[in-house]
Amino acid sequence: MYGMVILCLFACQPVKTTEMTMADSLMRVQADSFLAAMPAGLQHRQAVAIRRAISGDCSALNAVRNARNMSPQLSDNVRTQMLTPSLRLYEPLTHESRCLPLLIYLHGGGWTFGSLNSCGRFCNAMAASGRMKVLAVDYRLAPEHPFPAGLDDCVAAIRYAHEQAACLGVDPKHISVGGDSSGGNLAIASALHPSCGNLVHSLLLFYPVTKAYNDHSLSWEQYGRGFGLDAEIMEDFNRAYVGVGDPENTQISVGLCSDEMLQRLPRTLLIAAGRDILCDQGREFAQRVGAKVTRIEFSEAVHLFITVPGQDKAFEEAVREAIDYLSICSTDVCME
Repeated sequence: MYGMVILCLFACQPVKTTEMTMADSLMRVQADSFLAAMPAGLQHRQAVAIRRAISGDCSALNAVRNARNMSPQLSDNVRTQMLTPSLRLYEPLTHESRCLPLLIYLHGGGWTFGSLNSCGRFCNAMAASGRMKVLAVDYRLAPEHPFPAGLDDCVAAIRYAHEQAACLGVDPKHISVGGDSSGGNLAIASALHPSCGNLVHSLLLFYPVTKAYNDHSLSWEQYGRGFGLDAEIMEDFNRAYVGVGDPENTQISVGLCSDEMLQRLPRTLLIAAGRDILCDQGREFAQRVGAKVTRIEFSEAVHLFITVPGQDKAFEEAVREAIDYLSICSTDVCME
């Protein structure tokens, strides 16, 4: 039997495991089909492109970026507007309140590729719920712009949203930040950044990077090849983003933050893929943060289900969990 593991880490709730045999079995089938359809050698070629870009030749990496930069299809009840060249707002056309919560979303792609378009399907789905607006951020990419450029852009976007909340028609007290993979890393780092203070109401994380190096965990060793995110390309992602810096810098490897720092994080939903190189570091991060984190593991899913089509059940369940979580948090009934 396959199981979807739900770890509710609020202090008064026990850890519990829920069997969802049919849903999780479908996730397994879809994940295996997704992996089988991936072109042979794709991630190796992408890794080589990143290494060439680190050496100064970005032509191959730009080709990767362009191939992934497809405009998303919008739901009938969602419209978008470009607030700036790097900020796209998704708005539901019909909603009960003029002043909605806002989710600021930071795309994945190993800090080196990805765009406003690559996270468009997810941003559209969240806005289509009618319960929130979504602001997608096109932050600068490595290796041309290594740390802290991308993080600085994300922090600036959070501050912009807070300062312009009235114009955007959003509640400044309910601004959440989310992201997948490297975007999840940036979401955590942004929430901990001194410039953000208490501006982030909650976090929404999908299989986040919490250590920008080979952590030699069981999941890194077990799923480091052939499961949607290979160790080879992950290490090149890390090299590109870290640049000449220190991979153990806690603004990069957020999982190395002190317990005191991690307790400053807001309430958090972390959704993990069970068959993922990053699974163990995300689990360790959630355990260290403790009572503020709800961690859900789709035990048979693999990396990429948020931004790359092919794992529809995992995507749909992730959207449902995310909408429910942010909706509950926006009513302030989440436990402190």
